Amino acid sequence: MFINDVVQTARQEMDQAGYEGLTTPEEVDEALQKEGTTLVMVNSVCGCAGGIARPAAAYMTNYDTKPDRFVTVFAGQDKEAVAQARSYFEGYPPSSPSFALLKNGEIQMMVERHEIEGHEPIDVVQKLEQAFDSHCAKEA
Repeated sequence: MFINDVVQTARQEMDQAGYEGLTTPEEVDEALQKEGTTLVMVNSVCGCAGGIARPAAAYMTNYDTKPDRFVTVFAGQDKEAVAQARSYFEGYPPSSPSFALLKNGEIQMMVERHEIEGHEPIDVVQKLEQAFDSHCAKEA
């Protein structure tokens, strides 16, 4: 029962932050094939997800420059949805937690677990801010 509570809390944190939870491969394709930019947060139950990745993810929804969509898949829970999302992350091995920024369905950058675990949330925020500034700024 304990793990179900942890999973539910982790899902709620992302929902409250404004991320759309994708639980099926079809939902993943629908979201990631849309025109524009999408941040995908690969959620997990590990400590670095709860203490670093999810707080950074929540912060990013308030950044001035942002992607068109914020979505999340949950590693170890929605396995088919996660596998489908990872099929878009060409050139990157499976990693959770992690962040992937896509533009028109193409991977632009990735923040992998090794860039999250052992770091501070602000380190992850700064990487995402740089990515948003580079890939999500609206042309005047």
